[in-house]
Amino acid sequence: MHQTYGFSGPMDGLPDPDRDRQFYEGVQSRRLAAWFVDLFVILLVGVPVALFFGLATFGFGFALFPLVVAGVGFVYRTLTIAGRSATWGMRVMGIELRRHDGTRFDLATAALHTAIYSVAFSVVILQAISCISMLSTRYGQGLPDIILRTTAINRPAD
Repeated sequence: MHQTYGFSGPMDGLPDPDRDRQFYEGVQSRRLAAWFVDLFVILLVGVPVALFFGLATFGFGFALFPLVVAGVGFVYRTLTIAGRSATWGMRVMGIELRRHDGTRFDLATAALHTAIYSVAFSVVILQAISCISMLSTRYGQGLPDIILRTTAINRPAD
């Protein structure tokens, strides 16, 4: 049996990037496109929620506007990833996230992935490291993926 390794150890449940290239081809650019789709959805929902919150608190809530939108984004990412291992943007782009054993994400993994993503996104150097690692690691893993031993792949036909 051929054992495959990612940055953080064996990844035997995932397709091998050398032998099954079709699962990884174009994933980085699709992740970027999916991010823009997801950003649009988050802003489409988050901005009205934040506006309502600001008005409902007689203007005091407007100080929390970015946090409310970020909270909507956190809930959106966690629930959509937990549902089918992909955000709506990822689904449109034909990619999904998988754990090192090849299984789809559950709620706990989705929440952890989103939490690590949120921290990495809010710290410029961590976001830069994440982007560079997506382009340079064998499995195309970002920082949350490396930590959780996950990756994004082109959605298999199942």
